[in-house]
Amino acid sequence: MIALVDCNNFYVSCERVFQPRLHERPVVVLSNNDGCLISRSDEAKALGFEMGEPYHLARARLQAHGVQVFSSNYALYGDMSRRVLRVLGEFTPEVDVYSIDEAFLNLAGMRYHAGAAGLDAYARRISATVHEHVGIPTAIGVAPTKTLAKLANRLARQLPAGQRVLVLDSDDSRWAALHQTAIGKVWGIGRRYAPKLEAAGIRTAADLVAASEGWVRRHLGGVVGVRLWQELRGQPCLDFDAADLAAEPGQPAAGRHSVTCTRSFGRPQSDLAALREAVATFVSQAAEKLRRHGLAAHVLTVLLGTDKHAPGPGARTHTTVATLPTATNDTGELIQLALQRLELLMRPGTAYYRAGVTLSGLEPPGQAQLSLFGQSAEQLEQRRQLMAHLDALNARFGRGTVRYAATGLDDGAWRGRRNLMSAPCTTDWERLWQVRS
Repeated sequence: MIALVDCNNFYVSCERVFQPRLHERPVVVLSNNDGCLISRSDEAKALGFEMGEPYHLARARLQAHGVQVFSSNYALYGDMSRRVLRVLGEFTPEVDVYSIDEAFLNLAGMRYHAGAAGLDAYARRISATVHEHVGIPTAIGVAPTKTLAKLANRLARQLPAGQRVLVLDSDDSRWAALHQTAIGKVWGIGRRYAPKLEAAGIRTAADLVAASEGWVRRHLGGVVGVRLWQELRGQPCLDFDAADLAAEPGQPAAGRHSVTCTRSFGRPQSDLAALREAVATFVSQAAEKLRRHGLAAHVLTVLLGTDKHAPGPGARTHTTVATLPTATNDTGELIQLALQRLELLMRPGTAYYRAGVTLSGLEPPGQAQLSLFGQSAEQLEQRRQLMAHLDALNARFGRGTVRYAATGLDDGAWRGRRNLMSAPCTTDWERLWQVRS
């Protein structure tokens, strides 16, 4: 059996942990650059606020209803996510992290560990422990496959708060869940296939399961569609990619293929100096993540984006790619290369609304053959030690305490709007809560 644990309204829940006054009040969290609504409390949903709704269009209604609004505080959310995952790791040795607020748990064999009370009680204990230790409410769906667990989780989220657990451990419970799930809500169907399936009379997940394998193969993408069909029938087809939650920083991260850091600007930028600061900052953050996961990159991609809503034809995102002769996670080396590619990519007078970098072609450092004309082994070791000291200082005194001058100042004009951000309660020593008796 597989459980999908989903943190309820995760960003909002993180804010509520440190501001109890927000409980039972409508709360929303905004996307990068305070652009749109990306997390809503149940109270805000009940007022009619939609996922992805532009903030500038919703602002008057938010104020009229007294909704508390926050900018995204990703440092806080990332730290709270890690805390949730550590708790989940206490209940099973295999946790497959799906997103910042979702994870699959392999509960194979846990039926015996759970005892006479069964997996329903075990799942409720997981949910209660996460809430007690981290303060985050969750919904849990348990089923024989990942797709069914996702389906069960969706139904569990519709239950009253504190009771959001659903276990599909029998044919009757599975069929009931399949009949309750519209075909467009099935994980993996997507917007393109849902209308086609509905037109063919497939309106629920149960209708799809009742179809023949041959029909599914012809109308639902061949082998991929058949795997989805089998998953809904209780036959596991999706791999379980367990993360090593106990791994120390610097250990290779299995399954990671790239690291991306991209942001929208607070206002459009056409100045090369501002764009250089932004790209250097994104490279620094991506390289730090590489080192944290014990990886190095062979390929660097720089992107610049223009106004995606502008009239007329033409690409809105422009990229340039550079291949390194030897994989690296050295911030200085990657910044130098990224800035060279940026100058080739940028067009004078063009206003850019976003920028970013992607590091790919990942492998554990030290395995690649050294370049004949590159740095010696001694020089590489010196650079490795420099990066290790850089990371150690920033880990001790706060991110960005020591950084490359190319990243500029914290208040650079390119940085996105975050006018409503809460305090970094768990990641800044100066802002930690103090309890006085």
